[in-house]
Amino acid sequence: MISKGNKLYSILKIKCPQCHEGAFLERKVYDFSAFTKVRKSCPNCGLNYHVEPSFYYGSMYVAYALGVAIMVAMVILNFLLFEAFSFLRTFGMVVGAVITTAPLMNAIAKIIWANFFFHYKPKWKK
Repeated sequence: MISKGNKLYSILKIKCPQCHEGAFLERKVYDFSAFTKVRKSCPNCGLNYHVEPSFYYGSMYVAYALGVAIMVAMVILNFLLFEAFSFLRTFGMVVGAVITTAPLMNAIAKIIWANFFFHYKPKWKK
């Protein structure tokens, strides 16, 4: 199992990159009132999540890569499930998958971006 200290723990649980305990987002992923809004700081260790203005714009590159991965997965799934290739069916599968996973992809992209810059500290000081 993935344990604290591993970046995947922070990414999959969407927890603070430094302490792996505090919440990273203000609300749940599919709560559209605050669409994947990142907290100002960690409620547990006090890490400032916003080191500069527009810090999370870089996460758009990560979200793009995740979107491409989902598209490739849907194309492969289409080839495995159906005998004949249909562009329209494949397009529908890709659009459906991207629309349903968009909030999750956005949140995962932001936590991956944050994990590029913040590192786990087992003995953090507030």
